[in-house]
Amino acid sequence: MRVKKQKRHRRAVRFYTACFGVRQPYKVLCDGTFIHHLIVNNIAPADTAISNILGGSVKLFTTRCVLAELKRLGKSYSESLQAANRLMIARCDHEQIKNAEGCIVEIIGENNPDHFFVGTQDTDMRKKFQEVPGVPLIFGLRNALFLEPPSAFQRQFAKNSEEERSHMTEKEATLLKKRTKDLVENWEIGDSSSENGDPEDENLEMQPKKYSSRKGMAVKDRPQFKRKKAKGPNPLSVQKKKSHQNKNSMPRKESKDSDETVRSRGRKRKRPRKGKNSAPAES
Repeated sequence: MRVKKQKRHRRAVRFYTACFGVRQPYKVLCDGTFIHHLIVNNIAPADTAISNILGGSVKLFTTRCVLAELKRLGKSYSESLQAANRLMIARCDHEQIKNAEGCIVEIIGENNPDHFFVGTQDTDMRKKFQEVPGVPLIFGLRNALFLEPPSAFQRQFAKNSEEERSHMTEKEATLLKKRTKDLVENWEIGDSSSENGDPEDENLEMQPKKYSSRKGMAVKDRPQFKRKKAKGPNPLSVQKKKSHQNKNSMPRKESKDSDETVRSRGRKRKRPRKGKNSAPAES
């Protein structure tokens, strides 16, 4: 349950950071009811407890109208008054002292320019600030603090503002029309000069024109890419060619000797023939 609560709080803080520009250290504007709730339920130190909810460093503020209201409430709120005196004072421009609710509403205004989180136990004030864009609300239940999720009005306001940012403004539209008109005029002037001019001028006009971007850099119509040429293999990774010699081939001298041996083995001894005129053998 504690992990789910922490994830819910982190999600709400990310919403206000992305859509309304809330940044650390988070500024929390506390009224008298919120300060009194912290004292009664022994939630101390208050800045540490609130920073655990928001996931970042915080600065606690109050107003001089809130201090005056706590002072009027008497001794029962004396401890809350002492705690409020230790907080930083947010500047309120009205000269006369107002009630705490009216003072905080005036500081927040229509769009919360100072990006305050509002800590209050007043349900009417919380309902009122749900209709103001970019006002995160912190309240307490017993000894726990909670960050109220963004209201439907705040979510719809963030969605509409995002859509407006994606469309062109009137100033941007007029500027675009003016630039397109100038480009068309330049093209027409170039076409008329090519009809009356030399063929060399025509060749120059056929080349892609360069237009200066915002930074003054020349940009061509089409990007030109360098073709990578095929490289040869790495000579260190290529094996050397082996010479294929005929194993059966032998030197000449050895082959001659072998032929002689073969011939000598194959020689036959010639014997005389026995004829008619041959003499008989002596006994």
